[in-house]
Amino acid sequence: MRFGMWMRMLTAGAVVAGFAVASAASAVADDEASIVRGGRLYDKWWAENKAEKPVGTHPSYQGKDQKDDVTWRCKECHGWDLKGKDGAYGSGKHFSGVKGVTESAGKDSAAIAAIIRDKTHGYTAAMLSDANVADLANFISKGQVDMSDYINPASMKSKGDAAKGKVYFETICVGCHGTDGKKIADAEALGAAAGNGVEMLHKVLYGQPKAAMPALFALDHNIAADLVAHLQTLPK
Repeated sequence: MRFGMWMRMLTAGAVVAGFAVASAASAVADDEASIVRGGRLYDKWWAENKAEKPVGTHPSYQGKDQKDDVTWRCKECHGWDLKGKDGAYGSGKHFSGVKGVTESAGKDSAAIAAIIRDKTHGYTAAMLSDANVADLANFISKGQVDMSDYINPASMKSKGDAAKGKVYFETICVGCHGTDGKKIADAEALGAAAGNGVEMLHKVLYGQPKAAMPALFALDHNIAADLVAHLQTLPK
């Protein structure tokens, strides 16, 4: 085989391999973006997808202390830690007796999507489009994080390094939140909000619905834990 032809074949192979790597990277990025958006829908779907706020208490809500639109939030029954009655919402005003979604981790996203659409959950296309449901299902299947690895479930204190978190906060978050976490006037002070460690970790990982807030899910989750540790030192 002539040297020129061999070089052309080698170059063509490299190009094909490069396209394959780029396509794989793009698919991973798309999947991560879907997971992160699903995490925000789990938080408060009507804020994230700009749907109408649900009216009345969810027909399947089993708790006694919540009512109206809050009962339509996935987190209200299944918990910020995704463990439902077996986690942080196992008692107190958020107890509903509903199990978590941890057993659905790794399961087929399409099967999870069908459950989201079933009569128990009752989410119509007007509430959650098929694309919304796909993102939420991807979050449940592929985006779950065991919060107990990063947050002490008894104290709700982060297991992260607050000193490292201060560096992350003052280079990523301070522009919007201010050094004291009180810059956003119509939001709760971060020092107060961070008291619920699992809720704050969720928001650091997946972002705040309907807000220009970076989601850190694609990074080492210890970074999010470090950030929460610093937030828990801020004034309330």
